[in-house]
This record gives sequence, structure tokens and C-alpha cells, in this order.
Amino acid sequence: MLARIIVLALAAIVFAAPLSAAKKKNNDGWGQYSKSYNKKFYKKKKYYKKSRKYRKAYKKKYKYKKHAKKTKYNKKFPPGAAKWNGGPKPYLAGSAPRVVKFRGKYKVGSIVIDSARRRLYYVLPGRRAYRYPIAVGKRGFGWTGVKRITRKASWPAWRPPAEMRRRKPKLPKLMTGGLYNPLGARALYLGGSLYRIHGTYNTASIGTAASSGCFRMSNNHVVHLSKIARVGTTVYVRRSLPKYAASK
Repeated sequence: MLARIIVLALAAIVFAAPLSAAKKKNNDGWGQYSKSYNKKFYKKKKYYKKSRKYRKAYKKKYKYKKHAKKTKYNKKFPPGAAKWNGGPKPYLAGSAPRVVKFRGKYKVGSIVIDSARRRLYYVLPGRRAYRYPIAVGKRGFGWTGVKRITRKASWPAWRPPAEMRRRKPKLPKLMTGGLYNPLGARALYLGGSLYRIHGTYNTASIGTAASSGCFRMSNNHVVHLSKIARVGTTVYVRRSLPKYAASK
């Protein structure tokens, strides 16, 4: 009887040893795996974004990111910086607008702006004209008169006037030329004034009174106009043209 008990005890020890070893090994393996998994998980930004410490560091590093996203073109420089990047300068072939019948005592090759209807006309022979949709000066910034084109620039840099910077302190002292520059692909400077006929990336503003006195066109249209309008071209800015002046 005693011999049987001893044999059973030995058998239990023999069979229990590998099971305990396997269990121990399995536990060690799982513990090692869980540690490595946790280490990788904690390194991820998703985890750190949830922590208060990371949020403070993130805001400190990208404190101007919200402004950059809002303006779309300022991703490198903070508000009120000395310089902003205007973005890329792609090639634009330009596109001609609709040709309409045009009546008026204006010479061929001159430019006539109808501020009330947000239209710019380039006078062609045979009582015809190119008709471009434009944006004009908002209330208090509109003007009328006669100017000449004194200079043309491709992808011009933008230097906001001191008065504009006082109204909007976030503006830079200089913005390099590019696709996101407010002056767009081309600028036609009018006399010795600060006014221009220029392009814009903000095509939604075309047809409205939104500028500070300049005349905005789509980039494709301003490229086309800059090719046919020479330096010295007379520009007539009118409050409103008669209804019969232009027709389809």
C-alpha cells in the first residue's frame, strides 16, 4: 500500500513538472509580449494627444497652426511676421472671356470698368469688347477716374500699405509672389497710386464688392488681359455705364 502511494506521488511529480514549466513559460512569454506592445502603443501620437502634457507641448510648438489653416497660405510664418510665403508659381496659359457688343467713345485698346455691374471691358475693333467679371472696392473704398497702366508684374510680391496693416495687424510686411498671394498671377499697376488690376486665388469674391479699391480678376483672365494690355493703356473707372453700352 505504501509502495502504491509512493509510486502515485512520483508519477504526479513527473507529470506536474512539465505542465508548471509550460505555464511559467507561457506567462513569461505573455508578459514579455504585453510589455513590448504597451511600449509601442505608448509611443504613438494618439496616446500622447490624450495627455495634458502633450497638448501643452503641441500648442506651444504649433501655436500659429490655427491661423495658418484659416488663411490657407500662411503655413510657415506667424501673424504680423516680416514675411509670408506666397506659395508655388505654376504656369498659367490664360483664357479669353466672352466677346460682347460695346458702344461708347472709347479708343480701341483701352480698358473701361463698370463698377456697378462688376465688369471690366477691353475695347476691340468693330464696336466689340472682351468682358471680364471682376471684384471692386467695398463700400468706402470705391473710386472713379482715369489712370494709365504704368507697370505689369508676373507673380508680384505684396506689401500691404501701412493703413491696411493698422486695420489688420496680423498682416505681414511682405508676402512673396505665388498662387496664394492676394495679387494673384499678374498685376497691372495704375499710375502712381496703390490701386491695381490683379488676379486672385479667391474666385468666390469675383462679382462682389470686397477689395480695398483694387480690381480683382480670376488668374486665368488676368493672364489673358496682361498679354493684350500694354504699358500706357488708358483705364477708365466709371461708377456705372449705360445699359446700352454693352450687350451680347
